[in-house]
Amino acid sequence: MIQVEALTKLYGEFVAVNALSFSIQAGEVLGLVGPNGAGKTTTLRCLAGIIPPTRGRIHVVGHDLALSPIAAKQQLAFFPDEPRLFDYLTVWQHLNFVARIYQVANWEHLATPLLEELEIADKRDQLPGELSRGMKQKLAIACGLLHSPRVIYFDEPLTGLDPLGIRRMKDSILKRARAGAAIIISSHLLHLLEEVCSHFLILKGGQKVIHGTLGEIRLQFSEQSGAANLEEVFFRATIEPPIPPPIVSETPHT
Repeated sequence: MIQVEALTKLYGEFVAVNALSFSIQAGEVLGLVGPNGAGKTTTLRCLAGIIPPTRGRIHVVGHDLALSPIAAKQQLAFFPDEPRLFDYLTVWQHLNFVARIYQVANWEHLATPLLEELEIADKRDQLPGELSRGMKQKLAIACGLLHSPRVIYFDEPLTGLDPLGIRRMKDSILKRARAGAAIIISSHLLHLLEEVCSHFLILKGGQKVIHGTLGEIRLQFSEQSGAANLEEVFFRATIEPPIPPPIVSETPHT
């Protein structure tokens, strides 16, 4: 579903992401974690086609994101940490607009259950300025899920949600994974990721530190901490300096 090969993103001489490779299959939920500045958001923005990678290849549901961007983007949804909404469109008009862009047939029959699932059906005639931070987040998620994406990226999806909203969002994520979607969640809420993610990828300094299921990454720290939870694994994995990038030696002068 998602195949990432040697993804590298440079900003001038600054290496934001360095030779990152991993894959995610249908039904898997990957927790993308790391300290601030580790390259998580840059990685997600590259995977969504918002910014181009400097090097590397990204495939989404079999489509090369660089060569077939429209076909790839039709299969995915990206939810940033801050909802991007139109000030003068109501909740229902947002869904209508998205349906026209993605050419979703009979969108009303999909939109109503989505609003009910996210508990904003009673807000359908309200403008974004009348919604709370959490309600805006739910509206953005409803818009992104309307075309039934097979690949979903979340960047801090639980920001602004109350405890009940967090539970509902976790249920929605797991529901779509069970239906066969491949999902990436970037969040600092490690205990919540531990509840919904099947796999984890820890970044530091733009590089992959560890990748695998919770059981697999626990084994790498079993000698130090026994049955370590994700928080303990995270601290142990990021306490060491990142592996330096390979140095290309110059041809020596004779």
